Amino acid sequence: MARTQIPQGDLVSIPSSSRESRLKSALFHGGKLTLENPDYVRMLQALTEALQSVDGEPCDLTCSALGIRRGHAQASILANEPGVMAGMAEGLYFYTYHGLKAKSLTADGQAIQAGQELLRLEGQAELLLSSERVGLNLLQRMCGIATATHRLAEAARKRSAHTHVVVTRKTPWGLLDKRAAHLGGGGTHRLGLGDAILIKSNHLRLFAVQEAEAVPLALTKAWSERQKAAFIEVEVTGLEGALAAGRAFQDLRGTDAKSDSYPCLIMLDNRSPGEVARIIAALRAESLWDNVLIEVSGGISEETLGAYADCEVDAISIGALTHSCRALDLRSKLDIKAGDSGRVVRKDA
Repeated sequence: MARTQIPQGDLVSIPSSSRESRLKSALFHGGKLTLENPDYVRMLQALTEALQSVDGEPCDLTCSALGIRRGHAQASILANEPGVMAGMAEGLYFYTYHGLKAKSLTADGQAIQAGQELLRLEGQAELLLSSERVGLNLLQRMCGIATATHRLAEAARKRSAHTHVVVTRKTPWGLLDKRAAHLGGGGTHRLGLGDAILIKSNHLRLFAVQEAEAVPLALTKAWSERQKAAFIEVEVTGLEGALAAGRAFQDLRGTDAKSDSYPCLIMLDNRSPGEVARIIAALRAESLWDNVLIEVSGGISEETLGAYADCEVDAISIGALTHSCRALDLRSKLDIKAGDSGRVVRKDA
């Protein structure tokens, strides 16, 4: 893997096409997930502190039981396999917050190689031993999500230039998982329930038994609230529901030129590639395609992703990128003085 900067979600230049612009404005919000965002910092602190504390107080029972002294220690974090760097900003924040000196040797979004040194740490032995594993776990998870997202995003792009991979709200580590996907070039979708209007099948049941009847009723009801939302989306299970959504969005836009750029999405959940292709063909036949963006979801894997991209959908959402991700294989290499002798113990962890 070449050491080049990897496209990062809404940091990439947006093509002039209205369709692409609408998709980016709807589903790519990773640029908001930085250490300048108080909500993001609070989530980072809450997750890491939960791994280091008992009853809200910092506690490393092992260091306490062994009577670890305040000797000097150094450590390096290295990659055991190639991937995409993610979590460097969060790692630096975490380690320095806990009293260690930390120096980054690569940047978020960069490709990394097996054997590459990523980060150096220095400080009191007890602080380093109490912190290095939690920070390492943070980096492993975020790098794993970014690496997998980048691989799938590239696979989709090779089949369809305007098809993008996005993650879902199934994120055990919340916004950190979203940030990692962003660094891998994926979309974030919603960052929270207050970001957009997403009408699911359970919502539709409140309006009518038949999906095709419920969809226009629900969309009409929600349309006046769209100014508060990054996008409005409705989940459908078949052709009739998709056509009903496309017609409703077309009618609701009406002659209002301001609404032309507003993202209106149809989510096709748990549909086969063949079904998706037929639905898209029907939307095109009724001249509804230009009014909507198409997202597919539901059990999509690396093996099946290409078939959905061939349908030229706009977004493929994959929950497994975050709820079932594999951590990238990283390791820490420690240099710690043993007792008062000055002897150095080197350990790969």
